[in-house]
Amino acid sequence: MKALVTGGGGFLGSALARALLARGDEVRVLARGAYPELQALGAATIQGDLRDPAAVAEACSGIDVVFHTAAKAGGWGDPAEYEAINVHGTRNVIDGCRAAGVPSLVYTSTPSVVHQRHGIEGGDESLPYAQHFEAHYPRTKAATEKLVRDASDDALRTVSIRPHFIWGPGDRHLLPRLLDRQRSGRLRRVGKGDPLTDTCYVDNCVHAHLLAADRLRAGADLGGRVYFVSDGAPIGLWTMASRMLQAAGGEPIEGTVPAWLARAAGAALEATWWLLRRQDEPLMTRFGASQLSHAQWFDIGAARRDLGYEPLVSVEEGLRRLQAWSEREAR
Repeated sequence: MKALVTGGGGFLGSALARALLARGDEVRVLARGAYPELQALGAATIQGDLRDPAAVAEACSGIDVVFHTAAKAGGWGDPAEYEAINVHGTRNVIDGCRAAGVPSLVYTSTPSVVHQRHGIEGGDESLPYAQHFEAHYPRTKAATEKLVRDASDDALRTVSIRPHFIWGPGDRHLLPRLLDRQRSGRLRRVGKGDPLTDTCYVDNCVHAHLLAADRLRAGADLGGRVYFVSDGAPIGLWTMASRMLQAAGGEPIEGTVPAWLARAAGAALEATWWLLRRQDEPLMTRFGASQLSHAQWFDIGAARRDLGYEPLVSVEEGLRRLQAWSEREAR
């Protein structure tokens, strides 16, 4: 199989590229940076931007399946940039697939497209898209998922995967951010509770994407469908964050901020950042306060039924691997 991975230099994208190479597939990576470590493993790389239709079209040529993992993430930033990368960039991917005759597209979405301010417990794929979004990332990801869903037809079959809280060795974003905030004394629990959350160890997330691609190539009637995937074992958000920190040499999270205060602070910071035209992310946002103080876990029964998905790595095993990786990185 000849596979293209957009965002192949990112946490999930690079893990996916390595897994494809390990099983003998031909891999091409489209990313804005140069990643010689992937080239050394055998991946062909195209340095380009999703916003460039020509670069995307070149990347799609001769490909059997596209894994579209690239996106602008985060809780704050220029709305035009979110639109350009997430929405228009995905249109370019769909157009590139059609022009090149690519038959399968696996898109990395997010559960935040169905976000509810007061949390979700055990929701499934029947949940409607959110009516109101408090951040540009989930808003544009919802618009993009709809594009991918509606693009599915006999010539290009698509599947969207919705992993929540991707974690594990190789994470250069979430865990370093937690460690940095803890070391600077800015890390606190939001709210008094420990709301249940889904997590998705990176290898489990990769596994779900590969299963979706293989099912599409085998002719399974999955076109346009979406699937929640996770480690299959909801865990307290602050319990998980503390255990990740400890695995990386940090400390358990101590101290709390009332949920109402975190949300009020998020609103105030957003207003200040907007007035100052700042593009860096504030310490807190309204969306972040909601995510951190309410349950966010989902039923993965559909992925089990249609994709044959089962988590390969447990949370406990994942934490052991994270600790071993962190110790090697610290040497």
